[in-house]
Amino acid sequence: MKKKPTILTGALIGGLLSLPLMALSFLGSVLIGLPFFPAFVFAFLRDRTPGEIVPRIVGVMSSSIISLNIGRVDTVAKTVEEIISLLTVFGIGLVAGAIIFAILNAALKHGSPLLTGIIAGAAFGLVMTLIQASYPGLFLADMAFMVIWTFALFMLYGLALSYIYHTLRFSIGAAAETADDTSASVESLDRRQFLIRVGTGAAVITAVGAGVGALLSRTDQIVSTAAAPTLTPDAMPEALATSTPAQRMAGGEFIPASGTRPEITPVAEHYRIDISTIIPQIPAEGYILPFTSRISADGVERTIAELTLDQIRSNYEPISAVVTMSCISNDVGGDLISTLEWTGARMSDILTGMEIPAEATHLRITAADGFDEFVSLEMINSDERIMLAYDWGGEPLIPKHGFPLRIHIPNHYGMKQPKWITGMAFVAADTGGYWVRRGWDAQAIAKATSVIDTAAVDDRFQDESGQIYVPIGGIAWAGDRGVSRVQVRVDEGDWADAALKAPLSDRAWILWRYDFPFTEGNHDLEVRCEESDGTPQIEQQAGTFPDGASGYDWKRVAV
Repeated sequence: MKKKPTILTGALIGGLLSLPLMALSFLGSVLIGLPFFPAFVFAFLRDRTPGEIVPRIVGVMSSSIISLNIGRVDTVAKTVEEIISLLTVFGIGLVAGAIIFAILNAALKHGSPLLTGIIAGAAFGLVMTLIQASYPGLFLADMAFMVIWTFALFMLYGLALSYIYHTLRFSIGAAAETADDTSASVESLDRRQFLIRVGTGAAVITAVGAGVGALLSRTDQIVSTAAAPTLTPDAMPEALATSTPAQRMAGGEFIPASGTRPEITPVAEHYRIDISTIIPQIPAEGYILPFTSRISADGVERTIAELTLDQIRSNYEPISAVVTMSCISNDVGGDLISTLEWTGARMSDILTGMEIPAEATHLRITAADGFDEFVSLEMINSDERIMLAYDWGGEPLIPKHGFPLRIHIPNHYGMKQPKWITGMAFVAADTGGYWVRRGWDAQAIAKATSVIDTAAVDDRFQDESGQIYVPIGGIAWAGDRGVSRVQVRVDEGDWADAALKAPLSDRAWILWRYDFPFTEGNHDLEVRCEESDGTPQIEQQAGTFPDGASGYDWKRVAV
């Protein structure tokens, strides 16, 4: 009797074959814009995870990255998401292999299992096609070509599984039956050698596919952040510049403490947080932004207007502003906050002249990555600063940050401001955007925050009495409400006012500096701010979920 391969063997083979499958999919995505299916599996499972599970996971991930100090939160988080997507597919491959081997063991008496492999591959291909078709903005290839490619990949997977099953059960098993008394050991050896060849082949295909794809793909520059330097007694120089804090700020000139972040964030370093592991690639040619509505007795969708990117750029007066934006999942002192000049068209100008349904109260904005959010028409009509942005830093948006269009809504966290915009629909109510449906705050008003960026030990100086000072610096931000005061205290002593630099706009962070008179030892530094109307920053420590983090930032300095 021919020995049947075990379910465990099927799981091993299914997992191994998923690796070259993913590598080939990655190569197709790089070469001709076909979907990289692990990212779609990740998106599908994430979007269907109920309740507050995903936001809670996001919070744990962000806190862990910060506490372990392993890099920028946005960069590391995307890497973790990509790893999770690959491991998820590998796990599915294990299960699929075990199930197919179990079915073949139970149903197959003789002959070829190829038909079962073809059917299984076609079933996997159908499921994956439906998943990928639900995210059309995440791949560039033609839909028909996507379908053909997906079915081809997964039928190849099914055929490979069935071929390996046939070889293990019939070819090796049959050869062992005709052998002498040592057939059991011979069969065991042959099976082992065959599985080693399968594993080696899978590894080679995976390495070649992933390697070529990586060479051809465009990779984002990794931006590293260094920890603030610490001052130790051994680092004290024999001579220091002699001046006083007042002299250092003479003439009203603001001199940032060395190590304070740039007032304008370079585009390449602007934080990126979104729901997609794939950067949508939306061609400028042929791009059209539709404005639609289903507000009617029959519920049929009607197109109210369609605008090309060129029309949005050319037909409306451009406005520009320096804008600070922060992610609602940014911890106190975190790096998910950036400042840049935005340019675009006023949303109120764009809506002027459109035949907006009388019952409409909001616009539902949809994005290529499956994200959606709502903005009220009343807010758009009352705030001319709300813009449909197409430039950052005087240059067109890059794909990573939302090309071709993203919206700016002052005083709100980034979760209310979609990018990669593909549609706008007039609706009669705000039913909750992507993150609101998952438990995040519906308003997402930015909370006042202040951050210590640096203790600039290399810029220390002393006054005529010999007192040594270390400049401390950072940023403070309160949405569009402005910051009127920043204070620093040392070792829970009295709060002292820091010097402030005038902000670049009513929505931009301010830079602050405080010259810290220190004595040798460890010192705890804290910072807080007040909004323009005197409202103090929230002192109570709170996590990011559901409406943004609060509390005072602090650093320990050894001197």
